[in-house]
Formats: sequence, C-alpha cells, structure tokens
Amino acid sequence: MRRMLSVGFAPHVIFVAGLWGLVRANAFSGPGQWADSVPRTPAGVAGTVLGVCGCAAVLGLLLHPFQVRAVRMLEGYWDRWTPTARLADLLMAYQRRRWRATDAIARGGRERNRESGTGGPEETHDLVSARDRTRADASHRLAALPPVDVLLPTALGNALRAGELGAGERYGVTTLASWPRIYPQVSRPLAGALESARDTLDSSVNLCYSFLACAVASAAAVYDEPEMWWLPTASLCAATVAYKGAVTAAQAYARLMHVVYDLHRFDLVRALHYRLPGREEEWALFRRISDALAGHPVNLPYDHGQSSSDGTDGSS
Repeated sequence: MRRMLSVGFAPHVIFVAGLWGLVRANAFSGPGQWADSVPRTPAGVAGTVLGVCGCAAVLGLLLHPFQVRAVRMLEGYWDRWTPTARLADLLMAYQRRRWRATDAIARGGRERNRESGTGGPEETHDLVSARDRTRADASHRLAALPPVDVLLPTALGNALRAGELGAGERYGVTTLASWPRIYPQVSRPLAGALESARDTLDSSVNLCYSFLACAVASAAAVYDEPEMWWLPTASLCAATVAYKGAVTAAQAYARLMHVVYDLHRFDLVRALHYRLPGREEEWALFRRISDALAGHPVNLPYDHGQSSSDGTDGSS
C-alpha cells in the first residue's frame, strides 16, 4: 500500500492537478483566468478531488509496467537514438573528467607550496586538517562511483552502477546475474531496508518526471504571460530537488546491495546446493558460480547436506 501511494499515485496527482488547473483557467487559449482554476462550491471541490484522484490512479496503473524503464532513462541509457547517444557521449566525457579530478584529490593531488614565515603552528595544523578533510571527502565520493571506464552519463546512473558492478564482484560473483537469486535469501530487516530505499528511489524518479511534465505544460500555457513564468521555473526547481533525492536514494540502495553480499553470499551457495568454500576457495567458487549463471558449462558438485548412499555426488 505504501509503495502504491508513494510511487504510483502521489507523483501523478501533482501532474494531473497542475494540468487540471491550467485547463480550468483556459491558460492554453490565452491569458489565464486564474480565479476560475479553484472550485468555489463544495460540490466543485469534491468533483475536482475525485476527478484528479481518479485520473492519477489510472495514469499510475498505465505507467507502472514502465517503472524500470523510467529509472533507466534517468540513469543515462540513451544509446537507442542518435541525438541522445551523442549527448550521452558528451556527458560521459564530463563525468570522466570529474572522476579523475576527484581521484587526484583523493590521492593527494599536487602538493601546495606552503608560504614560508606565515602563521604559527596552529595555523599550519588547521591547514593540514582542512586538506585531510578534503581528501577524505573526495575518497568518500569516489567510493560511491563505479570505475572510470564504466561511467554513465548521469549521477543517478553512476550511483546505481556502483552497486550493480561492485556489490558481488568484491567476492568474485557477478552482481546482476546473482541478484535475483540472492535476494530471496535476505533477512527480513535487510529486505525491509532494501524495499524502503527502492520505494524512495522510484517515488523520487516519478516526482522528477511529474515536475518536468508540469514545467513543460505550464511553459506552453503561460509563455505569453511573463508575470506567470514563475510556474515553470518553480516546477524545474522542484524537478531538480526530486532528482537530487533520487541520487541520494540510489546511493543508499547501492550501499545496501553491498551489505547483502557481505552477509548472505554463503546463503546463495547453500540455496544453489553447492559446498561451502574455505577462505582460500571462496573467490574461485564464486567465479565458477558466475560462469554457471551466465550459461557456461561448469562442473560444480552438489552438496545437499547429506552424503548419498553410493558415495557419489551429482553435478550441474
């Protein structure tokens, strides 16, 4: 119920209500009669609320199957069309420059020349502490990004890719192939945290789309009314805030993906009925599991928790 309201209903209510108000004010056919956009009778208020809620519910149901694609669009998967592919190349070049600049700061960058004879020991200590904090912040931001050669055009895409390509790979297992199989093994508290982070991400993405749609609709309606240009401006600002919220939620979701593999990677091995490895065997086993999940022929003996009567094991 919470996901239905926050992801599939509330963002669409904002767009439908905004469009409803523009239509009632006749803003698309000339200067808007803004006093007419607000109903004045209880029956009018009730009808408006029911109409807006009904249209928002139907719109949410229609768009629900495209939720994953909506997120991927904001991630920067734009290779299908030539204009957007060129834009993606430009943005990826920008992301790589930012990544390298952040990496240079995290590694210490260029040593700044200290001015001789200026300040005492306390001032020098403050300077070093500020520099250390800057490097620590750069290292923290770099840890939330994927490697430079797999960057995506947008901050949202890079936040999610950091989890998709780093959570299981630290142990040798491919995250994208193993995630549908390890997720059912997750403990209830961790599953609740994952669902909450995902709901926040999806609702922020839908809010971003709704405010962008409001900006386009209001710009088309009030282009000839300069005193009302604050409407599309406010909608764009709200869309920016919603996008920033989506990036923050994606970073939290990516961190939780790392936690899943820290705590439940051996539950994945048990669920697949393979023998638990030792510390030295762990990487090799997960690499072979990744190959098996990718469809490559791999001989992995089953371990069902008990020895078979003839002393032999099955193999996959």
